[in-house]
Amino acid sequence: MDQLASWSEFNIAMAGAAAALAGLVIVAASVNITQVVKARSVTARLAAGIATLVLAITASGLGLVPEISMAWYGAVLTVATLVAAVFQVHAARVVFGDRDHRNRQRFLKGSVGGLPLLAYLAAGVLVLVGHPAGLVFAAVGCLAAIATAIIISWVALVEVLR
Repeated sequence: MDQLASWSEFNIAMAGAAAALAGLVIVAASVNITQVVKARSVTARLAAGIATLVLAITASGLGLVPEISMAWYGAVLTVATLVAAVFQVHAARVVFGDRDHRNRQRFLKGSVGGLPLLAYLAAGVLVLVGHPAGLVFAAVGCLAAIATAIIISWVALVEVLR
């Protein structure tokens, strides 16, 4: 628990930042919801980006739970990562399956959202086995979630308006 306590200020900041960004992405998408829903790959990528932000909120909020054991933190983080991965896998399948000539950068669009998930999965496993680097990987996952969500959202919303 002492390990998590030393990350409390980081977790407070990241939970707030991720929650604010998730709200902004939802509002931005809702402004053009008709076009967003028509574009299957855009919808899937936005859903994956939001799921990753929810994972960041979950990881950061969970790190603030008083007296939570490292085992519980690692277990819940691993399960939450696997849930978020379902959205990312779906988005990747939709992007890779879209053979429209305008769908450029398939690999990048389909894979960038997986980066924070890899960090979070490593974090969950490392925390479960008691490795001190687990919390560093969780921090990397959180920062990567915010960065990739911004990229995914921007690219998806620009595509809708083309």
